[in-house]
Formats: sequence, structure tokens, C-alpha cells
Amino acid sequence: MNKLALIIKREYWTRVRKLSFWLATLLMPLGMFIFMLVIVFIFSYESDGLNIAVVDDAALTEQRDLKSSKTAEFTIESTSLEDALNTYEEKGFDGVLHIPKYDDIFNELKPAYYSTKNLGFTTQMSISSQIESRIRDERIRVSQIDPDLLKKLKPDVSITEINPRDKTDTGGEGRSAVATVLGGAMGFIMYIVVFVYGTMVMRSVMEEKTTRIVEVIVSSVKPFQLMMGKIIGVGLVGLTQVAIWGILIPIIMTVASLIIVAFVGPEAGAPDMSAMPNNPSMSPDEMQGMVEAVMTEITSLNWWMIIPSFILFFLGGYFLYASLFAAVGSAMGDDSGESGSLTLPITIPVILALYIMFAVVQNPNSDLAFWSSQFPFFSPIIMPARFAFDPPVWQVLLSLVTLLLTSTFFVWLSARIYRVGILRYGQKSGFKQIWSWIKGS
Repeated sequence: MNKLALIIKREYWTRVRKLSFWLATLLMPLGMFIFMLVIVFIFSYESDGLNIAVVDDAALTEQRDLKSSKTAEFTIESTSLEDALNTYEEKGFDGVLHIPKYDDIFNELKPAYYSTKNLGFTTQMSISSQIESRIRDERIRVSQIDPDLLKKLKPDVSITEINPRDKTDTGGEGRSAVATVLGGAMGFIMYIVVFVYGTMVMRSVMEEKTTRIVEVIVSSVKPFQLMMGKIIGVGLVGLTQVAIWGILIPIIMTVASLIIVAFVGPEAGAPDMSAMPNNPSMSPDEMQGMVEAVMTEITSLNWWMIIPSFILFFLGGYFLYASLFAAVGSAMGDDSGESGSLTLPITIPVILALYIMFAVVQNPNSDLAFWSSQFPFFSPIIMPARFAFDPPVWQVLLSLVTLLLTSTFFVWLSARIYRVGILRYGQKSGFKQIWSWIKGS
């Protein structure tokens, strides 16, 4: 046991003390911080928008002028189209938007834009949306439809989900949206962890084998202890990195938000909603209500079940895949290019689980969701993605027990491969050779 602890300590400290570890650990949150500032700068950048003259022969802008935006400023010109086209450059306009006169408001209206400078997609959408809105208002007026009555005819339906046993409110659309995002994030984290730290274990084994350091190490410790020491040590490195990110990322996000508000303004980075057709800007009260609803749904989740379960599935999935990667690393010959064929059977289930996860968060109670969350090679990714949807406890326990038993079996199986393969040199190891190591022949 003391030897295992020494191996774990060595694997942990040799990595944590490296400059590359701290660069990767600190640069990732710093990169997120810079990325946020760049995105906000791009959206808040006040570029020189187009100055457009509007000739409105249809009189659609008498009640409301076209709303200017960051990409275009509109000025109504009380002149003919011909005069506007002859003088718009002299007046400093970049182009002329002509809204033709109509005989029947219910016929198709075709505005035209005259300029040597092409409109961007966002500006086109903004112009089309605003003209459509004014045509709609005019058609309502001509049809003598009460606008208030028309607003009442548009239903606002939000589905509330109720548990039939205790009649409690289990959430609605907001809960589904939060659960979908949270489930996808948890599943994706598991996917990244399996690949990053699993391959880290494999590279560590390959490095010691190619440098023949392992020959000295196995003279004093058992191969199983060496393999488990590597798996646990690298896992602790990963947990250390995740813990540091868990502290730094919220701090950096808070600092970034304060900087954005202080130097750019509270509305920095807000998209121009007027550019979206039939999508009016959300009022501050509506925005605040939406944020409060989301926070309510997040706090209402059963975190006392989600967090411990996530940790257990994390450990089970990590030990399962890390042991397989360690076995593959021990089976490598002098050519590191062999890893592709041997790691393919390990990576395929992880990739499949990621794609299945996207379907599961859309329908968390389907047969696909149930069976894939019980399959031990998929469950470390699929089951955490279902946590926010409150799966039955028996399904979580069954999946966890199956995963832990499978992980224990493959740790034992990988140890049999590791104890032989780690001292094999100068020959390629295929699946047939590995099978003979497992059988002990």
C-alpha cells in the first residue's frame, strides 16, 4: 500500500510541478476572459454604418420612421425618386431606399435600394422586418381590425408539468431548457475528461516503456500497483485542474462582466433585435423575469443527488477508460503509430455516446435513453446528461452498480495485459497477441 501511495505521489507531483501544467491550467480561463472581451468588442463596435435616404411613396413611415441601427441610419426625404438619385451623393447619403406607391395594400410590395454599396445581411433583414411591420399595420387599419383585439387573439401558451401522484409542479418549458443545457454540459465534460486524461495515462505508460524506466520500477513494485498508481495519480491531476478552473472561471467571469459594464456599458454585446424579422426587442422587465425564471429552475434542481452521482459516474467512467488506455499504452511497440488501431475500439464507444447524448437530452425518457444509460461504456456520458430530468432512482442505481462492476472487471483485465505488455519490446502487438496475454499463455 505504501508503494502504491508513492507511485500516486510521484505521478501527481511530476505533472503538477511542470510549467506546462500551470500554463494550460491558467491560460484556459485567461483565454475565456480574452474571448469574452473580444466578442463583446465585436458586437459593441460602432462601425461607420450606411447613411440611407428613404423615399416613401407609399407613406408607410408617416406614423413611424424606420429605426436606425449600428449598421444603417435612415433619413426620410420628401422628394421624388429621380431627384433623390441625382442628389443623394451630394447630400452625403450612401444609397436610396425607395418604397413604391401601391394601388392595393394587399398586393405584393417591392421596395428597391439604389447604391453602389451593397447592403449587408443584417441591414437587409432590418429593413425588410420594419417595412413588413408597417405593411401589417396598414393592412390592419384598412381592414378596420381592432389592434387590441388582434393582440388578444394571439395566445401565449406555456405548458406546466405536474406530478400526478402528489400534484406538485415539476416545471415547464424553462425547466426543460435548463435541464437540456445542463445535461448536455455534464455529458460533454465527461467526454472531454475521458479523452484528455485517458490519453494522458496512455502516453505516460508509453513514455516509461520506450525509455525503459519501467524495467527499474517493476523490480520493486508489482505491475498492477504501477498501473493503478498511474491511473489514480493522473486522475488527481485532472481533479486538481478542474478544481482550479472551478475557482478561477467564476472570478474571471465576474471581473470580465464588471470591466464590460464599466468601460463599454451595460448593453454591450446585445444583439440588434430589430434585425430579426417579427422579433421585437425584449423589454428590461421581460428580460429580468426570464433571468429570474431560469435561476429559479436552476436552484430547484436536486443538486444533492446530481453532484454526488456525477462524481461517482466520473470516477467509474474514468477508471474504466483510463485502465483500457493504460493497457493499450503497455502493448505499444517501438512505433507509436500503432496506437491508432488499438485505441479505435476504445474511442468509438465514447464518440457514439456523445452523439447519443444529443438525442437523449431531447427525449430523456425514451428507450434509447434508458438502455444507453445502462450500457457501461455509454453510461458515464449518458446518465449524467439525464440527471437534470429527474430519472428514477432505481435506474441511476442500476446504471451506477453496472458501471462500477464493469470498471472493476476491466481494471483487472487491463492489469493482465499491462503486466506482460509493459516488458515486451521490439514487436508489434495485435489483438490476437493481447488475447493470449489475458489468458496467461
